[in-house]
Amino acid sequence: MRKLVYYIGISLDGRIAGPSGEFGFFPQGDDQQSAAYSAWMNVLYPETVPTAYREAACVAHAPNRRFDTVLMGRGTYRLTLDHGVTSPYAHLRQYVVSSTLKPDIDPAVTVVSGDPLALVRGLKSEVDSDLDIWLCGGGRLAGSLLPEIDELLIKTYPVIAGTGIAVVDGPFDPTVFDVAERTTFPNGATLTHLIRR
Repeated sequence: MRKLVYYIGISLDGRIAGPSGEFGFFPQGDDQQSAAYSAWMNVLYPETVPTAYREAACVAHAPNRRFDTVLMGRGTYRLTLDHGVTSPYAHLRQYVVSSTLKPDIDPAVTVVSGDPLALVRGLKSEVDSDLDIWLCGGGRLAGSLLPEIDELLIKTYPVIAGTGIAVVDGPFDPTVFDVAERTTFPNGATLTHLIRR
């Protein structure tokens, strides 16, 4: 069965963005460190590079390795809309969970105003693909989908935000994940792969 994988960058205090959606505060290291880190991540997960940047990231023709579907909350999707981009991941099936966005915002994007759990359960039950579903953000959507999150791919950056959007914003529901792998980079970032116990 397909898996729902929450792949996200966080601060040391568990924030995926600042209080107004800022994310530029995540340190990347010097140019050489940043380039090495980005190149490694892009080879591992080329489909997570937005369509507009795939050529510059040298993954324009790379096949999807892990995901064929991306799921976003309204706040995450709004970041691209604010820059005039309505289809940020045209190389993936795109779903946005929102009760306020118009359903016809882009023919390549499916806006879902109903139950996100039902959506994910339907996507996970598809048998015509062996690739997984990428939960791109945000925190409230992750909180509502916690019962269906199978794996976490957490990029942790060496910075404390102080306040902002939590990685998971939902009811108290302790859920145990086991660390499968952890990689540390020269820029101080780590990538931790966790699997639901």
